[in-house]
Amino acid sequence: MNTAAPDTSAAPLSEAEAEAQRAAKRAAYEANKLSKRLHRQVGQAIADFNMIEAGDKVMVCLSGGKDSYSMLDILLNLQKRAPIQFEIVAVNLDQKQPGFPADVLPNYLKGLGIPFHIETQDTYTIVKKHIPEGKTMCSLCSRLRRGILYRVARELGCTKIALGHHRDDMVVTLLMNMFFGSRMKGMPPKLVSDNGEFVVIRPLAYVAEPDLEKWAAHREFPIIPCSLCGSQENLQRVLTKKMIREWDKQYPGRIDNMFTAMGNITLSHMMDRSLFPFTEIKATGKPDPMGDKAFDEDDEDDCGTPAVQTVRLVRD
Repeated sequence: MNTAAPDTSAAPLSEAEAEAQRAAKRAAYEANKLSKRLHRQVGQAIADFNMIEAGDKVMVCLSGGKDSYSMLDILLNLQKRAPIQFEIVAVNLDQKQPGFPADVLPNYLKGLGIPFHIETQDTYTIVKKHIPEGKTMCSLCSRLRRGILYRVARELGCTKIALGHHRDDMVVTLLMNMFFGSRMKGMPPKLVSDNGEFVVIRPLAYVAEPDLEKWAAHREFPIIPCSLCGSQENLQRVLTKKMIREWDKQYPGRIDNMFTAMGNITLSHMMDRSLFPFTEIKATGKPDPMGDKAFDEDDEDDCGTPAVQTVRLVRD
């Protein structure tokens, strides 16, 4: 009788199988690193601007795009470990766009097992009726959405409205206002709603758009394209976003620098007379470390990449 133990040694992996294993490990490592970065950035933005407080009911506006999916996903994870109690309700506005898959978001949200509300309003027909073909639809569409979402937030008893705008959106908005509105105005991480009833927050304020693209792919969100505004490729906002992406490719860190500059404002070196008393400036006879540097030569080598920080208005 043969009592020899069976051979349990595994067959050696082929080179292709070994490479597949290494690739899987690399992908898992990168996904974990990305997850930590996103949760840290969102948590930091919430803390820096006191976006969510104990007892809040946060209405997370879910469009079906990568940004709002990621925002909901991260907020749900942070809710589990937060030192305070707050509620989350996901809200989608079905604008009755042709071909909109109305079952995708309800099925996704049911799978998560979280409270949600789908508001159906035919704003698509209104926008198409009032905006001539080829003209930008964003302004009217935005106003209609805003009014509806305020009403829904009131009906649901929400105290905060969370929007999925990210770092790149905030930089683009600043440039758009400069280029086309002649204003130094950005997209704040937190503000009071137009009607004064709610606080609007942007938890993704510190997050770069490329990271959201990677996260959406990793999490395999069921992305729904916007046929109303997504196809308007000649929008100035679309072109401005392309421009800053090209800048960042040529000079890495440029978007970060522009974003950080929004939180490092030296009012005495701008030109808004309503914010700084230029008419009252007089010589003091004392050195001023923040004084005029107009005669200094520019030194590009001194331009670094400061870390992201909260808004700081410097009155010197």
